Amino acid sequence: MTDQGFPVEEIDTSRPHPARMYDYFLGGRDNYEVDREAAERVLEVVPEVVLGARANRDFMRRAVGHLARSGVRQIIDIGTGIPTSPNTHELAHAVSPDVRVAYIDNDPIVATHAGAHLLGTGNTGFFLGDMRKPRTILEHPTIGELIDVTQPVALMLVSVLHFVSDAEDPAGLMAAYRDALPDGSYLVLSHATGDFHGERADDVASVYKNATAALTPRSHAQVLELFEGFDLVDPGLVQVHEWRPDDSTQVPDQPIGVYGAVGRLKERTA
Repeated sequence: MTDQGFPVEEIDTSRPHPARMYDYFLGGRDNYEVDREAAERVLEVVPEVVLGARANRDFMRRAVGHLARSGVRQIIDIGTGIPTSPNTHELAHAVSPDVRVAYIDNDPIVATHAGAHLLGTGNTGFFLGDMRKPRTILEHPTIGELIDVTQPVALMLVSVLHFVSDAEDPAGLMAAYRDALPDGSYLVLSHATGDFHGERADDVASVYKNATAALTPRSHAQVLELFEGFDLVDPGLVQVHEWRPDDSTQVPDQPIGVYGAVGRLKERTA
C-alpha cells in the first residue's frame, strides 16, 4: 500500500530539509548538497550532533523492542524520515511478525524510498501527510486498513515535534492524537533540547531557519508537558542514551541534546 501523493519532481532541493540533514548525520547518502552544507554548519557549532542522531536512533530501536515485547501489535510512525535499516517494522517484526506499522512523512523523497525499504511485508503501509493536521492522518485510508482503533496503538513521534513551532500548538496537536488513541496505547517521543548547550543551541536553530522546517528546542519541563495524559514508563524523560540502555548502547562523554521517553495512556474514567 503506497500513497505517494506527490510526483518526484516536487522534491524541494533548493533549501535544506531536516530529514535529509538527519540522514547525513547518520552517514546516509540520500541527501543533496544544500543539505550537506547546512549539516556541516550545524556540526561546526555542535559536533556531538552526530552522537545525538545515533543515540536517538538507538533509543527508537530499544523503544520499539519494548513496545513489541509489551504486546503492542500496531504502530503509527509519524515523521518516518528517510529509511535507515533497521526500520520500525523490522525491529517490531524481530519480536512479532504480526505487528502492523503505518508510516507517515511529509517529504516526497521518503515516498520514493518507501517501496524498497518500508513496504516489504503485508503488515506495513506508507502515505504522505502533515502531522499538524491530525484528522487527515487519523482518517487516512491507510490507517483504516492497517490500524484497529479498538486495540492498543503505539504512536511514534521520534525527533518530530521540535519542528512544530509554539505558534502551531504542539500540546494541542498531542491532545488531538492522544484523544484518538484507544485504552492501553503508548506514545514514543524524542525531542531536541537546548538544556545542555546554551547559546550554541540558538546557533543551531538559526541554521534551520533557512530549512524547510525551523527547529524549536524545548526544555525538559516543556517536553514533559507533551506527555500530558500518559504515565511515563521507567526511567521517565531522560537523555535518549539513558533510556533503558543495553549492552550495545554507547555512552557519550558529553551531554546529548535530545530527550526521549515512552508513555502509556492513562486509564480513562467512565
